[in-house]
Amino acid sequence: MTALTPPATAAHAAPPARTARLWRGRPEDAPWVRPAFLGLLAVTTALYLWNLSASGYANSFYSAAVQAGGESWKAFFFGSLDAANAITVDKPPAALWPMALSVRLFGLGSWQILLPEVLMGVGTVAVLYAAVRRRFGAGAGLIAGTVLALTPVAALMFRFNNPDALLALLMTVAVYGVLRALERAEGAVKWLVLAGVAFGFAFLTKTLQAFLILPPLALVYAVCAPARPLRRLGQLGLAGLALIVSGGWWVALVELWPAASRPYIGGSQNNSFLELTFGYNGLGRINGNEVGSVGGGGGRGGGQGGGWGETGVLRMFNDSVGGQISWLLPAALLLLLAGLVVTRRAPRTDTARAAFLVWGGALLMTMGVFSFMAGIFHEYYTVALAPYLAALIGMGAAVLWEERTRFAASAGLAAAVGVTAWWGWTLLGRTPDHLPWLRWTVLVAGAVAALGLLVAGRVDRRLGLAAAGLGLAAGLAGPFAYTLETLSTGHQGSIVTAGPSGAGFGGRGPGGGGPRMDGGAGGRNGGTQPPNGFPGGGQPPGGQSQGGQMQPPGGQSQGGQSQPSTGRTGQAPTGQMPGGFGERGGMGGGGGMGGLLNGASVGAEAKAKLLQDADAYTWAAAAVGAQNAASYQLATEKPVMAIGGFNGSDPSPTLAQFKRYVAEGKIHYFIGSGGGGTEGGMGGTGGPGGGAGSSSEISAWVQENFTAVTVGSATFYDLTSEK
Repeated sequence: MTALTPPATAAHAAPPARTARLWRGRPEDAPWVRPAFLGLLAVTTALYLWNLSASGYANSFYSAAVQAGGESWKAFFFGSLDAANAITVDKPPAALWPMALSVRLFGLGSWQILLPEVLMGVGTVAVLYAAVRRRFGAGAGLIAGTVLALTPVAALMFRFNNPDALLALLMTVAVYGVLRALERAEGAVKWLVLAGVAFGFAFLTKTLQAFLILPPLALVYAVCAPARPLRRLGQLGLAGLALIVSGGWWVALVELWPAASRPYIGGSQNNSFLELTFGYNGLGRINGNEVGSVGGGGGRGGGQGGGWGETGVLRMFNDSVGGQISWLLPAALLLLLAGLVVTRRAPRTDTARAAFLVWGGALLMTMGVFSFMAGIFHEYYTVALAPYLAALIGMGAAVLWEERTRFAASAGLAAAVGVTAWWGWTLLGRTPDHLPWLRWTVLVAGAVAALGLLVAGRVDRRLGLAAAGLGLAAGLAGPFAYTLETLSTGHQGSIVTAGPSGAGFGGRGPGGGGPRMDGGAGGRNGGTQPPNGFPGGGQPPGGQSQGGQMQPPGGQSQGGQSQPSTGRTGQAPTGQMPGGFGERGGMGGGGGMGGLLNGASVGAEAKAKLLQDADAYTWAAAAVGAQNAASYQLATEKPVMAIGGFNGSDPSPTLAQFKRYVAEGKIHYFIGSGGGGTEGGMGGTGGPGGGAGSSSEISAWVQENFTAVTVGSATFYDLTSEK
């Protein structure tokens, strides 16, 4: 371990000019280090920007909130779905703020919304590199950054507008802060405070998921920090205070704000952010009791994942998740063990061992929760694992390379390369029609590299480097191929997976595929019909769509029905599974589940009708479910009320409130589902998943008192003219 690069602490009397330092790097660095790092960032940026606009508005649920925040500061603060502030998204708003600022500065568009996500991805790669290279050298940092950039689910989510991109960045910053604090007693507080602030804003990004890695990080610092025990506890207390302040200010304002003058808290049943945090977005994710979700309100437990797939230690490796994240996961676990073995005799304050404990603890804690949670789980959540996994690959490879003259170390490197090649061969076999030649190439190259590391790497450095390079190439070939496939196609709607068709199959219901939509995901590939009907009584999947809805970019509309795109829209380019779920797990049509999950096409006639006298009304229209409302809002850039929030199951507005809005002339149109169900496509049985939604009551009242008018293939009700 003595050969590893120590933290850079030396001061220099005559530092180079800033420009020279930018391109040259530290004076003690080899000439290739800084250009290689800048090259990594440049390539990552170029990859993530390529074909970016193919995703259009991506998840229109969040894009509508971004559009609203770009127009109204109140909507910006609360994370409202519309500029008139009827209801919020079902998450806190921090992830929306960078996108909304971009839209406010540059106007509404796909690039304006998604560019901040790309920058977050590049930033995460940069922070990860900085964290790993401080103790393990530039080579380790470059390996870690490359692994992260080429992880398929990372390439997906750093180009998509769900909250996970910002969450991954903030979690990486938090780990970096803890690692810096572990280096020395002096100056530790400022780095711990940085970590606390990162955790606080991560909470404002995705609530309690931000705290998954908090226990292992706090424990490692309490044990390994170079300070007296009481001082360590005091420093952790200051970090905790920073967390509370940075994450709690917004919560306090929302809870103290008079409910009558703020939007309803989407995803809650009692208009409370605390209820949303500890229920629907908290314990409900663990035990499956998620009131208000489609199929929620009663987790199955056992091995069934509460309707979201089988739980257990192999969940991250199964057919649904494996191709998204697990390519190098076996190697990361092996290298974590190897790193702890190599550093087992190091002093308590050894920073190399602490780094393995921090990154390894974060990986194991997050992976354990994801593997056994019975509530809502979707493949793209696993982007949270990507920085931790990548760090362990870079660190472990560096440690074993330094010790390679010992047989145990060279065998460890060979084993990591060999198991990665075998697992890549296995994963590529799950999509046999995608680059079939690559599968055996990876296996053979990995076997040759493993043998080279075991034999030649111990006696000849150049042969060892060649074997290591071949092993790294073999290990990254599979995820790189999946990443290129991910970058080459657009991804729209609430259901997205990385890689080629068949690489991910969504949250599963009994036997494989229950749809639960949480503003960012849903079931894929196969599926079961929700037990309590669809929001507002819309038709089941496979029924006709709401004509005149907004079609995700890349798709085509036929007769007002949203048709699948060739991109990763959550709708299948070929074939339909039972219940109308597409091959890629989407649901056809804009009404019913299709309208719940994805935006659909908004025809010119419908758009023109909504824009007519729109400024005379608070809301140009109202529609059941946030994706339905978002379709029309993004097409017109006018507020559209999302009745019942994302699932149509939130009790907002109540029937009495809706009647009052209509009487006051605040809503121009009510948009029906366009087909299926009862007349006008409405009816139904209240909120799905045990929610107290009033959407069916509102739908029935509108149908009884107002005349349905066909606009294109959509059903409009003019709320200013009763029957």
